[in-house]
Amino acid sequence: MVIKLLGMFKDRSENAVVSEDVNGINDVESKDGHIQLKKVSVFYTDNEAVKNVDMDIKEHSVTAFIGPSGCGKSTLLRCFNRMNEEIVGCRMEGSIIWSGTDILSKEVDPVALRKKVGMVFQKPNPFPKSIYDNVAYGPRIHSVPRKKELDKIVEKSLKEAALWDEVSDRLGDSAMGLSGGQQQRLCIARALAIEPEIILLDEPCSALDPIATSKIEDLINILKKKYTVIIVTHNMQQAARVSDYTGFMYLGELIEFGDTKDIFENPKEELTEKYITGRFG
Repeated sequence: MVIKLLGMFKDRSENAVVSEDVNGINDVESKDGHIQLKKVSVFYTDNEAVKNVDMDIKEHSVTAFIGPSGCGKSTLLRCFNRMNEEIVGCRMEGSIIWSGTDILSKEVDPVALRKKVGMVFQKPNPFPKSIYDNVAYGPRIHSVPRKKELDKIVEKSLKEAALWDEVSDRLGDSAMGLSGGQQQRLCIARALAIEPEIILLDEPCSALDPIATSKIEDLINILKKKYTVIIVTHNMQQAARVSDYTGFMYLGELIEFGDTKDIFENPKEELTEKYITGRFG
């Protein structure tokens, strides 16, 4: 796998021109796409929201973060695309190594990183545009491809998000007219359109009904064949259904991390067992 993180999208206007080299640093070859977290901490001013997290995340797998509200799950998730930097007073420490590059390094352009790390939020947030334009938005910003190329990207992304069959005959309609579940899958298609390698899902089903939730979960199992998926969820049953690996967080600390089956059936830490069995949280 080859990723381009450095020196890209220096002009962040809508018609940005891509540069592929900065400070003599070129593409980094990697033998695998594992992500390694080393002593990752996140501070909101003086409050340490995430505390010295060490973790290895395997590519083409689903990793879930569980834990009570306010334990640092979403804050940790935002480290992978450096969205925490958009919060005033927030800073990150430690390193996240991916494809031989520390993506928390100041030399890595966060805009270039976010092209490789797509994110879908808790509440569906389609743009007030057509279904087509929602999916085409990212590719237009990054490379302004021709209409024929855009058509292929939109179709491919909607198919990967399991939405094409439902909307292919009304791509010009407003995305705001879609159901909640369809809007969330549209947001996933929008993330896929810029060809990421990692997909972050922050409580993607919390606003959805059971039927829509089931469709999103089925989609997650399909997506991991091509992408590395990291999900935050309050729903432990969901984590058990869709994830290969689970990390339990409490008060900013990663209490336990391992195979999902082991976490749910044979947790090593007492805190994990109490949370899994509903004795606190």
